[in-house]
Amino acid sequence: MSLDIFSLSPSSGQSPSHLMIFLHGWGADANDLAPLASILDLPNYQFLFPNAPFPHPQVPSGRAWYALENSSYQGLNESKEMLVSWLLSLEAQTGVSLDKTVLFGFSQGGAMTLDVGLSLPLAGLCSLSGYLHVTPEVTATPIPPVFIAHGRQDQVVPIAAAQQARDVLTALGVTVDYHEFNMGHEIPLPVLAELRQFLLKLSSPISNKNVFD
Repeated sequence: MSLDIFSLSPSSGQSPSHLMIFLHGWGADANDLAPLASILDLPNYQFLFPNAPFPHPQVPSGRAWYALENSSYQGLNESKEMLVSWLLSLEAQTGVSLDKTVLFGFSQGGAMTLDVGLSLPLAGLCSLSGYLHVTPEVTATPIPPVFIAHGRQDQVVPIAAAQQARDVLTALGVTVDYHEFNMGHEIPLPVLAELRQFLLKLSSPISNKNVFD
């Protein structure tokens, strides 16, 4: 298996200074999050949208990072291995290093982001309506800061999952920028406004440590 990916070049017309990778949710596909690129208005970013490797069991055109029909998470390890291998190959393909690469995920994609991202020296991680599978291994040096946003009325992934992720990551020494919103399982404009501020801090010439401390 391999990841099917499409890319949006920087709107500035210049070579990218940063990369941002979007991992879609269960049953969606790579196109689902593409509109966010123009809304975030980051002209020096290149945006990459991979399709999850597995077909969704109910949605004909939908994709999945792993099975949610039972508690075994079948396919999770394969997806993690593919994502890590692909992320490690990006600098050679784009000229942008991992410390200027942001990993973003929504719902199941948010879970993948937290699973994979804390093992790599990425610029930052963004989990929207996401969750933790297990306590992650934090092996990246430096540890990337994490943006978490979640809806208090989310009936797909309860708000308790975001609060648990916040508390677990904070206890592991991760810097967490945490936000709750009066919303469901969605990404409205107020969330994107907060996310954009997080991303602008990552692009600051000041080190990430100083910016987020």
